[in-house]
Amino acid sequence: MPKYILFGSYCENALEKRTPYRQDHLDGLKQQKETGILITLGPTKDNTKVFGIYDAENSEKVKELIENDPYWKNGIWTDYEIKEWIQAF
Repeated sequence: MPKYILFGSYCENALEKRTPYRQDHLDGLKQQKETGILITLGPTKDNTKVFGIYDAENSEKVKELIENDPYWKNGIWTDYEIKEWIQAF
């Protein structure tokens, strides 16, 4: 299966604003990880960007996962871009 990279941005004051949605967000990521579709996901150290790698059949599936995430639905993630990734090494 192809791999896809997620690049996205967080809202201002994301650490505070994410609190009510954090557990649902983490539960969803855990489920994605257990099924094998999510390889890794996390914020940059300054908490302004999010980065993830997915192992999915297509970019539409990745888009569906992102847009169903509580962080997207509640404005914690403010934008994103999905790119197909070619793993050279």
